[in-house]
Amino acid sequence: MKIVWNLPNVLTALRLASVPFFIYLLAQPDIYSRWIAFFLFAAASITDLVDGYIARKYRQETELGKFLDPLADKALVIGAFVTFLLLSAQIEMWMVACVIGRDMFITFLRWLAIRKGQSLRTSVFGKVKTAFQMLAISVIIVSFLIVSLRERQEINAFYYAGRDVGMYAWDTAAYNLGLFINGSRDHSVAYALASFLPYYFMLVTTIVTIISGLRYLFTNYKLLLPPYGKVPMSSSTS
Repeated sequence: MKIVWNLPNVLTALRLASVPFFIYLLAQPDIYSRWIAFFLFAAASITDLVDGYIARKYRQETELGKFLDPLADKALVIGAFVTFLLLSAQIEMWMVACVIGRDMFITFLRWLAIRKGQSLRTSVFGKVKTAFQMLAISVIIVSFLIVSLRERQEINAFYYAGRDVGMYAWDTAAYNLGLFINGSRDHSVAYALASFLPYYFMLVTTIVTIISGLRYLFTNYKLLLPPYGKVPMSSSTS
């Protein structure tokens, strides 16, 4: 792979390098660190749009960029969701597992396509999935910003208490949504929104991610059929 450090590739590399700092700041309990994490995520999302635009407009697409760009996106998204899993009781293990599993599956299909000398068929639905993921991450980070640490712990405790009595996160989120709609709440509007919005945004994002993975499977299923290596040219015998 030829190393070409043009502007799009530099922006992509910076986005990838920002991921550990984003995760560290997001995991901090103080509001200032999480605000910085939010702006860092916003900047990374903008560079994702900008570097692609520059690369296409000025014909600066390179093999390095094609390798780094999806790697940076996956690192940012998976890093955010795994951190949310540790911080919020509304984010469930199966949701994050679906996001990671889909990316691993697409990576496997890409490897098969390269091995077979074929192209991986993509669709606009992949971009829809990415948009939903970025929106969900933004909403969940904002939900951390609009409530205090004590209120966040209280929301988590409410979800954990629901699990202890056999309720699913879906049930607890629906209960909180019902309280918000009926106006029966003892807390602020921000607290009420933070008690159910992260769950629903993550749920919708997970469903879209699963659909995206299934679409890749249906349009590229032939890659899963043998042979799995490049078929050598047969030599004629006399």
